[in-house]
Amino acid sequence: MASPTRVVAALSALAAALLIAGCTATPGAVTPTSTSAPSDTDADDFDDIEGTLLDDGRMFAVVTWGSSTCVPQVDTVTGNGQTVAVTLVDVDADEPCTADMAPRASIGALPEGVDPTQDITLQVTFGDASDDVEIGGSPVTGVPGESTDFLPSAGWIDDGTLVLLTWGSSGCPPVLGELEASGNTGTATFVTEEDKACTMDMAPRATLLSFGDDVVDDDDFTLTLVGGGLDGTVSVRGD
Repeated sequence: MASPTRVVAALSALAAALLIAGCTATPGAVTPTSTSAPSDTDADDFDDIEGTLLDDGRMFAVVTWGSSTCVPQVDTVTGNGQTVAVTLVDVDADEPCTADMAPRASIGALPEGVDPTQDITLQVTFGDASDDVEIGGSPVTGVPGESTDFLPSAGWIDDGTLVLLTWGSSGCPPVLGELEASGNTGTATFVTEEDKACTMDMAPRATLLSFGDDVVDDDDFTLTLVGGGLDGTVSVRGD
């Protein structure tokens, strides 16, 4: 199978539905909230690329390191069997970037024909850097290429760190207030911003949550979301 696609094209059904509702979908314009680099992060880890499946197997996230204010965007996605080639690009090469080093999550849609219940290899290219990300299959009911149900989802990328996917205005991404965990449960409390002007689109927003050593068991982990219009629970996909 060879099915080149862009994120927006892969979610064309979603865009059409939103246009009917009077909104404009911009799935590629993801505004993640990134955590800062842990103090014990080795410099060699900055070249690593991690990934996970989201949205019940319809979408994926890849996590790279760099400036927290200049998050790469998924440009092209091409599927060949269970191997998916992903190209990341800088949104604006002329945009000034903060001089920090943080993990950033970029969201993309799996191409039609990829089976998320089976192992997947993401071949990620970002400028001169490239890496293969192996993602194990898991029981899901979502089908790549089909429209999302707009529910929050989350997946681990390594011990103690997960990517949370939520849907809403790209101009008003979730703002994390507090984060706590115990055993295989955690709570993320978000700031509820009153009277803030938000863009009238429905976009995927990626938020990186790092629990560190507070998570002692990431199997069957349940994340509770509080505030920010996100109240509910999410079962986190294992890494």
